[in-house]
Amino acid sequence: MRETRVTMLRRMMPADANPAGNVFGGAILRYIDEVAGAVAERHSRANVVTAAIHRMDFLEPAFIGHMLHFDAVLAYTGRSSMDVRVEVHAENMRTGESVLTGTCWLTLVALNERGKPFLVPQVVAETEAEKRLWSEAKERRDGEKRK
Repeated sequence: MRETRVTMLRRMMPADANPAGNVFGGAILRYIDEVAGAVAERHSRANVVTAAIHRMDFLEPAFIGHMLHFDAVLAYTGRSSMDVRVEVHAENMRTGESVLTGTCWLTLVALNERGKPFLVPQVVAETEAEKRLWSEAKERRDGEKRK
């Protein structure tokens, strides 16, 4: 898992926000999709597409001027699919304060040169924290299969 981690930084500009200065959820989702795609592509070494955004929790607002940290890691692999977890932190550049503003689960699929899904390497959880993340992803995925 450690080798799949990607952190992306984006400064929130006026184009990312509504008139009140809050960053649009859609702008945050765009950057989440980008960083999750980088994780999945790094792991599969192939073109990837987003198959699903399972859950996005907006916990705190982000504002113009904040530096958003998008921390993404591959948590679970299926045959051709990869579940990625992204945490978003907003850093106030003037005070240095950072808050967790959101979390998201996504599933991406690796595609071969003909645009068809193909088998990806299995992710290996080594540390206790990685094993917990892997278990959380498996439980979420198993719960969706029962629906």
